[in-house]
Amino acid sequence: MKSFKTISTADSEQLIAEQQPMILDCRDLKDYRAGHIENAMHVHEQLRDSLLKKADKAKPLLIYCYYGHASEHLAEMFGDFGFQHVYSLAGGYADWKEQHKL
Repeated sequence: MKSFKTISTADSEQLIAEQQPMILDCRDLKDYRAGHIENAMHVHEQLRDSLLKKADKAKPLLIYCYYGHASEHLAEMFGDFGFQHVYSLAGGYADWKEQHKL
């Protein structure tokens, strides 16, 4: 059984509006700086490790990457560490950007 759920851009918008999840962008820093989902944090090794140890495991967590593949690995890691509501954005930032005409 997967420890996270893959959700669409539309579902992620609803999640953001209703539950204010912690949002993690796992793309490289250059692409993060060029554009990212509002309130997303760029996840690097130190931040990831700190969140795994100290973050509220009951708070929803939305993770995205370029196209939705790498974020699944990170989402699985957070789920395996006991985070209860972990979501990976299907299609990644590419789909988000297309849906929002950015």
